[in-house]
Amino acid sequence: MSAANTIAVDAVRLTQLAEAALRRAGASALQAQATAAALVRADAAGLASHGVSRVPMYVAHLRRDRVDGAAVPVLRTPDGPNEQGAQQRAALLVDARCGFAFPACAMAIEHAIVRARELGVSVAAVTNSHHFGAAASHLEPVADAGMIGIALGNSPAAMPAWGGRKPLFGTNPIAAVFPRRGAAPVVIDLSLSEAARGKIMVAAKAGQPIPLGWALDEAGEPTTDAAAALRGSMLPAGGVKGAMLALLVELLVVSLAGAQFGAEADSFFEDAGARPRIGQVFLVLDPGAFSGAQVYHDRVEALLAAMLADPGTRLPGARREASQQRASREGIAVPAALLAELEALAGEGSPA
Repeated sequence: MSAANTIAVDAVRLTQLAEAALRRAGASALQAQATAAALVRADAAGLASHGVSRVPMYVAHLRRDRVDGAAVPVLRTPDGPNEQGAQQRAALLVDARCGFAFPACAMAIEHAIVRARELGVSVAAVTNSHHFGAAASHLEPVADAGMIGIALGNSPAAMPAWGGRKPLFGTNPIAAVFPRRGAAPVVIDLSLSEAARGKIMVAAKAGQPIPLGWALDEAGEPTTDAAAALRGSMLPAGGVKGAMLALLVELLVVSLAGAQFGAEADSFFEDAGARPRIGQVFLVLDPGAFSGAQVYHDRVEALLAAMLADPGTRLPGARREASQQRASREGIAVPAALLAELEALAGEGSPA
């Protein structure tokens, strides 16, 4: 997309627009604030496919009752001693109650960090959830706490099982953060499809083709038509290996969270449909509870130094960090048409 078609927008202004659009469509302050902030963080990190481009979709879901804008997430696993007398539980479950994922995921991460400090490790599952955006963004507080974080999430069916043609698994992202000594954390974030479905959504809106090998059309044939790909299915990254990882995420998330399978959830890209009720799982580990923080950092830095000694190597997360710094200086580049749509949805332009 050419720079002539984009407008630099301050992150505060962009957050206000996204929040106002969500509030106007029926979201509570809790739901709108957490969601808008997460979407703008994704844009600042250079992840436009998971940024404010999702606001029109979220607004449509609010209006069609696919998400409960008034939901307040609930911790289903109580604090305090368990049946064996331990003062804290390592495992916990948060019910998003069919609201947006972001408030529920924030609650899960907050409790998981506290429990990992006491127990060394914690696993938090979120059920009755919605699209959770850029997976790694949920782990930022984990890295800030000096801990390792892993995030898994399932999503509406978009990929077939290996050898099949019918969408069964979601793109099922996996993310991880590894804190560093005096430096930005290593951030790993990937969907298990050859490309994130959000990228195809952006291409479809722009009327642009997608590379061959990203997706199949409704007939199960390879396609470069982004709109046909959205009606069809995604191809897994790395062939059978990606398909097996998608299965792994589906089984873990659904079985631990008690969430719906991707094949039981209507597509996010349709305005109408049932509430998705999918799930997420977060694993938080305190390095100090294992080999110790000193050993952890020494080992991490040794490996990263070896990686960077090879010319051309880039650490995972470095591009996001650079994008975030640039966004803080220059603002976030937003397509002019999307900015106008956000203003209208927020009630600043023509009626939405």
